[in-house]
Amino acid sequence: MLAGQLALTVAALFTGAAIYINLVEQPARLGLDDRSLLQQWKPAYERGFRMQASLALAGGVLGLIAAYELRDWRWAPGAVVLLCNWPFTMLVIMPTNRRLEATEPQNAGLESRELILRWGKLHAVRSGLGGLATLAFLWASVR
Repeated sequence: MLAGQLALTVAALFTGAAIYINLVEQPARLGLDDRSLLQQWKPAYERGFRMQASLALAGGVLGLIAAYELRDWRWAPGAVVLLCNWPFTMLVIMPTNRRLEATEPQNAGLESRELILRWGKLHAVRSGLGGLATLAFLWASVR
């Protein structure tokens, strides 16, 4: 049962961090001028990516371990949903990230601002996936 409880905890951490980005960090950074906006987004994204990628992977693996150890399929959907953050990020969000990362701060403007707005909407999907995974793990933990 430890793997399941850890999966739930990690999914909740992932979700809290993702929601914080959408509700606090993104709106705050959008109040900056275009150059500062891009300068703030770059290191914030780099650090956030490492943290959230690790949490998604750890929570997903822990959920799969719980499903196997407990012989309870209810852990698997949460694990799969949490792991879906990886392909979603790589296939859907990464093209926007690459364009932003390739933009020099002195070239920031309306286009980079619009890309960061788009990025925020795409990131909200990760918040939703995290929330679904957390709810699935909570459901599985209530026997």
